[in-house]
Order: sequence, then C-alpha cells, then structure tokens
Amino acid sequence: MSRQAWVLVVIAGILAIATLVGAVLLAVRVVRTRRLLTGLGAGGKVAFYGALIYTVFPIDLLPDPIYLDDMGVLAGALIYLSRLVAKRRAADRRLPGQPDAPPDPDRVRRRVP
Repeated sequence: MSRQAWVLVVIAGILAIATLVGAVLLAVRVVRTRRLLTGLGAGGKVAFYGALIYTVFPIDLLPDPIYLDDMGVLAGALIYLSRLVAKRRAADRRLPGQPDAPPDPDRVRRRVP
C-alpha cells in the first residue's frame, strides 16, 4: 500500500471513531431524558423509543461505519423531547392572571355588599 492510501485509511478511521463517539454521546443524552417521559405523552415516548430502536437496528439509511444518519435521528429526537419538556414546564408555571392559571390565593376577589 502506498503512503497516500495509508493516510486515507487513517483519516477514514478517525472520522468513523469520531462519529461513533458522537452517536454514543447523543444516545446517552436521549436516555437521560427517559425520566421525563411520564408527562410527555405518546409523542414523546414514540420519539424516544423510535430513535433508540433506529440507532441499534442493523438496517440503516447509510452503512454502519457512517453514523451520520443515527446521529441525525438522535439529535432530532433530543430536540423534539427538549421542546416538549420546555412546553410542559411553561404550562406548569403559569403566572397568575394568565388564562387557565390557578387562582392566586392572595388575590381572591370578594363581592362588595
């Protein structure tokens, strides 16, 4: 093998390892959001389990040494789940006076006789 071929093999190996590390890190972040799934509804659960199944499933859009499609699916699921969590947290902490907000106990309106 020539020197140029070895350089290409080394570069391809480094890129494969880097994408594998990226996919593993994204998978770990998605798994950490699992504890938030109880209040996210069916859409959150489908996104979570769908992303994990696609990542470990042997049939991919791109061959397995190239983890870009897995990383894309995991990143998309992570973005979707984080938006669902943000919406849920915003709904839980509505300010008094907003529609559908719980009444403020200090500002109970009483009828004046």
